[in-house]
Amino acid sequence: MADVNWLDRPDVTDRRAGPAVIDYELIELLFFAYRDFVAEPDQALAALGFGRAHHRVLHFVNRNPGLRVTDLLETLRITKQSLGRVLKQLVDEGYIDQTPGPVDRRQRLLYATDKGKRLAVDLAARQSARIQAALDGTPPETREAVRGFLDRMIDRTPYVVADDEES
Repeated sequence: MADVNWLDRPDVTDRRAGPAVIDYELIELLFFAYRDFVAEPDQALAALGFGRAHHRVLHFVNRNPGLRVTDLLETLRITKQSLGRVLKQLVDEGYIDQTPGPVDRRQRLLYATDKGKRLAVDLAARQSARIQAALDGTPPETREAVRGFLDRMIDRTPYVVADDEES
C-alpha cells in the first residue's frame, strides 16, 4: 500500500513539534482508515446519486425509528439548511418517510422505509465486514479497547440548535 509507506520516514514519525507532542502516525492512520472505511459505501451510494451525507442520515434514521429532525440535527451537528436537501432527496426517492409528531404536529418524525432499511443494512454490512477483518486474529479484548478509544474520541459537548431550527 503505497500511501502508508511514508510512516517509516523520520520526519513523519517525529512526534515533537515545539512544546506539544503531535502524533502524526495515528493522525494519518485515522485519515487512511476513514478513507477506506467509507470507500465501498461511497461507491454504492454514488451509483444511486447519493453521497456521505445521505449515508449518515439514513444510518441514524434506520437505527432510531421515529427520530425527530431536531435530534438528527443534534446527532449530526449540522444545520437544518444542510440537512434539507439531503433529507428531501431521501424522502422523494422513497428511502425515508416523514410523519408529523403525535402531540406537536410541527415535529417531523423520520422512519426508514423498507427500501431505506435494505440500503442502510447493506452499507452497514460492508462497513462491519471491514471492521471484522481488521479485528480478525486479534485477542478478544481488542474490540473493547478499540471501542473505548473511539468512544473517548467523541466530543460530548451538547450541540445548541438555533430557535429557527426546531423541528
